[in-house]
Amino acid sequence: MQEPRALPMFVFALAALAPLGLFAAGIWAGGGWAVAGLVYMTVFAAALDRITGQFLGDAPEGAEFPGAEGLLVALALGSVVLMPAAVWAIAGSDLGIGARLAIFIGAGLWFGQVANSTAHELIHRQSRWLFRLGGLVYCVLLFGHHTSAHRLVHHFHAATPADPNTARSGEGYYRFLLRAWTGSFRRGWAAENGLRARGKTGLHPYAVYIGAAAICLSLGYAIAGVWGVLAWAALAAHAQSQLMLSDYVQHYGLMRAKRADGRFEPMGLRHSWNAPHWFSAAYMLNAPRHSDHHAHPARPYPALRLPEAEAAPMLPWPLPAACMIALVPPLWKRAIRPHLNRWRSAA
Repeated sequence: MQEPRALPMFVFALAALAPLGLFAAGIWAGGGWAVAGLVYMTVFAAALDRITGQFLGDAPEGAEFPGAEGLLVALALGSVVLMPAAVWAIAGSDLGIGARLAIFIGAGLWFGQVANSTAHELIHRQSRWLFRLGGLVYCVLLFGHHTSAHRLVHHFHAATPADPNTARSGEGYYRFLLRAWTGSFRRGWAAENGLRARGKTGLHPYAVYIGAAAICLSLGYAIAGVWGVLAWAALAAHAQSQLMLSDYVQHYGLMRAKRADGRFEPMGLRHSWNAPHWFSAAYMLNAPRHSDHHAHPARPYPALRLPEAEAAPMLPWPLPAACMIALVPPLWKRAIRPHLNRWRSAA
């Protein structure tokens, strides 16, 4: 039997960049290009994910990925350019209503699934410039505080009640969304203040996040007036909702046990949901290999490993499909319950 292969870099690049090109063409020419981008992010991606057994292997330990950071930079810069272009297409152009709607839904999906994954990778890089580029992408999505909250709060407290972005069993997505958004904003702010109390200097990141959001919305106004502001805010909300859906699904109901000394057990593979579906993993830069990311936050995305099914929880659906199910809380709770019970009983 042939050994499972790891995802090659050209598959990551093709999967993540292709819709960016389609939306750029849609903004320029409208019509079928815009619809093609939307179809790519929905029907086409879901169909390819159904081809099972593709690229489920792991990259060799210590392998080099010379194009990995270049792809991140290209995707990040593409994100920064696509947002104002999409705002113009939606609120300031003479495109038809169908093309505008396709760009809003489709580009919003790309921002939430690809741009978010790109920024997430960049804020874990040691290079100051790559880190700042990731923060810039989050600022364009009006979600700059995630740069602080994800690294300083989520990675320390995931799968415990102290983490705003860990969904409790039985908690619906919409209740989680409000709690997690406000909680991560406050906890990230507190974490940054704590660093300054211990001697860190320089401009407070939250001043950057808030100032950048104001600049982005001002740019939206310059592009298309009040409708430009609304379009930018709506696209950002669309993208943010998918990021929050991803957090909701990937940690739903999986909690670390509290020890006798009051401390929580270490974060393990069984405290994150994973998804073994190759195409969504490609354009989301291996984000569905979530357990290994928590075990090795600095590991580059092409090297992330897919745990064995006996070692970590596996979603029965691709991550984007699981997020769609989670939009209907009663359906999500019923569908995920038997899979969650297996891991709760094994705890």
